[in-house]
Amino acid sequence: MAIWGWLPPAFRPGALFLGSRELDSAPIGFPSFNGGYVMARTDVILRYADYAALPPDGRRYELHRGELVVTAAPSPLHQTVAANLYRLLYPTVRARQGRVFVAPPDVILDDTTVVQPDVVFLDADRLTAITSRGIEGPPTLAVEVLSPATATMDRRTKRQLYARYQVPSLWLIDPEARTLEAYVLRSPEGYQIAVQASGDATVTAPPFPDFALRLADLWEGAELPDRS
Repeated sequence: MAIWGWLPPAFRPGALFLGSRELDSAPIGFPSFNGGYVMARTDVILRYADYAALPPDGRRYELHRGELVVTAAPSPLHQTVAANLYRLLYPTVRARQGRVFVAPPDVILDDTTVVQPDVVFLDADRLTAITSRGIEGPPTLAVEVLSPATATMDRRTKRQLYARYQVPSLWLIDPEARTLEAYVLRSPEGYQIAVQASGDATVTAPPFPDFALRLADLWEGAELPDRS
């Protein structure tokens, strides 16, 4: 069954791209494409209503300024680190009367841009952005846990989107390199690096001036057997 058989009509006229390479055919099995990401390029700008009509099939969908991006389900390593960060942040977030979410909540930046950061934090003054559809507007912090297949997209495309829509803080965490990069928005220059750390360092990063994060706690449980 071709992908167009289950996508809404607005998605069907066009080509599929894996990174920048056009695919001749597009079977359902996106994860078989080396765990990469697929962009469904069409002649129309896709909107939230099109995105909301996608099937709940376990893949992660995003809209990047009207283009559909599809990624395979995240790995156990990726999810372990994301869950660890959520657990570590929760007491601080609760004390600040904010909210923290672990993927996949929809962050609706506008009608043509919907992203799913791996961890999302909203300070108390942004809680009105939480609706039944997701988070409507920029959160205080977006966190992307990098994987080999999506690191380029996270570092380039999504970083640009977060800056465009005025997300104040961005963290990029690389579980394999065991690094954390924390950025702050300096409009109109975009993001500037605020903290860069690796290994078992302890860091304080925006937007949490009173929270010391031990990176060793992020990697807890991340030693998984390689059976590839």
